[in-house]
Amino acid sequence: MAIAATTDKGSATREMILDRAYVLASRKGLEGLSIGELAAAAKMSKSGVFAHFGSREELQLAVLEFGAQRFGERVFVPALREKRGLPRLRAIVHGWFDWVRENRYGCLLMGAVNEYDARPGPQRDRVVALMELWRSECAKAVALAVDARELRADTDARQFAFEVFGISLALHQDTRLFDPKLARTQAERAFERLIAAHSR
Repeated sequence: MAIAATTDKGSATREMILDRAYVLASRKGLEGLSIGELAAAAKMSKSGVFAHFGSREELQLAVLEFGAQRFGERVFVPALREKRGLPRLRAIVHGWFDWVRENRYGCLLMGAVNEYDARPGPQRDRVVALMELWRSECAKAVALAVDARELRADTDARQFAFEVFGISLALHQDTRLFDPKLARTQAERAFERLIAAHSR
């Protein structure tokens, strides 16, 4: 009983540290994540933070996973409740658009793409795997829309997902640099044009 209580407390502490680290990394990037600043934000000692992760690299990877889980819960899980085809595809894409708007410091995952795209290592490998998973899920939704005859039979699902990804990257950047409302409007227009170009 005491062991279970200790384990639960340890898990709760780790979750709290990850939550604080996620906020800091969203603002400063994973490479800008300072153990000292994180310890202060979590009201812990540096050694206390390290006890839960072991190294800065392990912390960065854990924060990536934490961000991916949040993204999935906010974007993909609700979309799966929608009807297969264009309703689900639109829910996925609009969910991501909402995600960009809601994260005022920027999407941690998109930030990690820029940080690690030319930096070999475990962090880059994990970013690539997460982006590949996202594109695969998006392509799957496109394929279901093709099966439902809501998109043309000759639609290349992977190419379609690539273009959606490009729209989302532009939205992420323009939301931070320019007018967020205009960026959202332009992203929605681009997405609808993409659908229209592949409609029957």
